Amino acid sequence: MKIVCQNRKAYHDYHIEDTVEAGIALLGTEVKSLREGKASLKESYVMIKEGEAFLLNCHINPYTHGNRMNHDPLRTRKLLLHRKELNSLAGKATEKGFTLIPLKIYFKDSFAKVEIGLAKGKRLFEKRETIKAREARREIERAMKDRKS
Repeated sequence: MKIVCQNRKAYHDYHIEDTVEAGIALLGTEVKSLREGKASLKESYVMIKEGEAFLLNCHINPYTHGNRMNHDPLRTRKLLLHRKELNSLAGKATEKGFTLIPLKIYFKDSFAKVEIGLAKGKRLFEKRETIKAREARREIERAMKDRKS
């Protein structure tokens, strides 16, 4: 499994409740650009409209060796999910405070996949607590490392 890009900010800004793997309907130049690692998930999100899931604001750079028929970098891309998964996500996403965000794009057996997270936003004080816990864990690891030496 080759990870193309990750949304690291998502774990800082949201509580991730559930994750689902979905395929992406891509154009040929988009696949080539993804294989080069030219993609970004910042500011992107998933919307369910008329029984279908779509990935919005995902930036995939135009392919470097493409011609004038190259793709639009911010175009809306359809996500490929089973009906049961789609209905489940749609039901959970309509609850107050929940949203669907892409966590990472990767290749699995030569197919481009996106991992979607059902997320609930963190408040400012929760973000501060997360940072404090991370720093405390790092301090403990440093102390244990120094102690072993």
